[in-house]
Amino acid sequence: MPDDSFHVFDTTLRDGAQREGVNLTVADKLAIAKLLDEFGVGFIEGGWPGANPKDTEFFQRASRELPLRHAQLTAFGATRRAGAQAADDPQVAALRDSGAPVVTLVAKSDVRHVERALRTTLDENLAMIADTVAHLRDSGQRVFLDCEHFFDGYHYDPDYAVRVVRTAAEAGTDVVVLCDTNGGMLPSDITRVVTEVQEATGARLGIHAQDDTGCAVANTLAAVDAGVSHVQCTANGYGERVGNANLFSVVPALALKHGRPVLPDGCLQEMTRVSLAIAELVNIAPATHQPYVGISAFAHKAGLHASAIKVDPDLYQHMDPTLVGNDMRMLVSDMAGRASVELKAKELGLDLGGDREMLGRVVERVKTLEQAGYSFEAADASLELLLREELGRKVRYFETESWRVIAERTATESAATPGVSEGAAPLAPAAGTAVSEATVKLHVKGERVIATAEGNGPVNALDRALRSAVEGVYTALAGLELTDYKVRILEGASGTAAITRILVTFSDGRSEWTTVGVGENVIDASWIALEQAVCYGLLQQGYPVP
Repeated sequence: MPDDSFHVFDTTLRDGAQREGVNLTVADKLAIAKLLDEFGVGFIEGGWPGANPKDTEFFQRASRELPLRHAQLTAFGATRRAGAQAADDPQVAALRDSGAPVVTLVAKSDVRHVERALRTTLDENLAMIADTVAHLRDSGQRVFLDCEHFFDGYHYDPDYAVRVVRTAAEAGTDVVVLCDTNGGMLPSDITRVVTEVQEATGARLGIHAQDDTGCAVANTLAAVDAGVSHVQCTANGYGERVGNANLFSVVPALALKHGRPVLPDGCLQEMTRVSLAIAELVNIAPATHQPYVGISAFAHKAGLHASAIKVDPDLYQHMDPTLVGNDMRMLVSDMAGRASVELKAKELGLDLGGDREMLGRVVERVKTLEQAGYSFEAADASLELLLREELGRKVRYFETESWRVIAERTATESAATPGVSEGAAPLAPAAGTAVSEATVKLHVKGERVIATAEGNGPVNALDRALRSAVEGVYTALAGLELTDYKVRILEGASGTAAITRILVTFSDGRSEWTTVGVGENVIDASWIALEQAVCYGLLQQGYPVP
């Protein structure tokens, strides 16, 4: 940390891992901790050693495998049990022996939780806090205290909640963290309570905000305005129920809006990369519309916006996206104007030279295609091919004469299912083999080529047949891989007669590109997208256009 007077505390590995659908391995946790350290947070809460084997193993391996440049590792755990001594409590011992230089203790600060959940007295709860904090401090560890359910407890019995804060501070706690555990507070609640507790105790305070009202980031910033100097967040807002205060919204707000030097120099620019990398590790698709780091955070679609951005990007952006490692994007759609198309062309490396007539043609063509079902927002490769065609540089490495697909299923006889009458619908597909066969007829460099291939579906068969026909001339095609395939049924007709839009994504191992096809059936639309994807890929490989 460049300045210990303000703490950025990340709890992705503990609180964030409680999100539904997240199940981190020890290797995942080590990789995420490394990314968080690269981002420059001050503290990384690694988990609860002693509570489960995975977290115990994480701390053991972290001491050997996780050299941290910016962050300190923090172990999470509870105060000692009622009626015991901290020195004799096995869970406190696990915290003491974790090797973590910092321990975050969780303690009850709501009278109702003390009496109903802990089933102990109010005085004993205070003794549990004081004894555990003092014991860990004597062992040489720094201690933060999370006051669980603090704001709800303060509303119910403010005097006792304040006593918890005083007890922790007097025992040697570095920071007393006020937790909105149920996530029900609003910024005005946070401001008032933090101000009152600060005045009543003089303790150093922190904030932990859940997002159940959608206010976790706003509540965190309100707490900072009221005087807290320790903020707890999770990467991408991961956490139990609807999540926690988003690290990648809180930090740029503090750094760029409040002017607080909360990260080491150069780390803020790593934010988008770190956000996306962590999303991959937890196996959750990145939130495209997430503030600051989402792919759509600085994407502009309206023609009016584009006209202004062409003059000055700051007219429709609250900040320079490169400050957080992101970038501005122009979206070309049926809402586009000439400025949108011109800026998007520059983004794709094409200079339309301010040709208003050509720009007008492109705009009208895009609008006509979108009316028919096309969408270019996620298909930059298709748009670039369209722009090149308007510039008189049509990318066409082969001409399609025709294509055909046959789908066949050979069913095998199987014993009747007991208890199922003849003619009843089967509970599972009949045993057998489904095979699709595609034949394509192309003209490649003046030669007519016919190729046939089988696949596990009609699109796979078409892809293989197309490759078979073209690879003999364009050998680099063998290194291209279809990595994603999306189907969208569009409005306008019902059931199987509806118009279909297909997006296919290809990769050459270094970059990816997406193309779009629209047709009256899924196979026709898929062929259009495949043709474009292959042509764009060959262009990327440097093949001259015939």
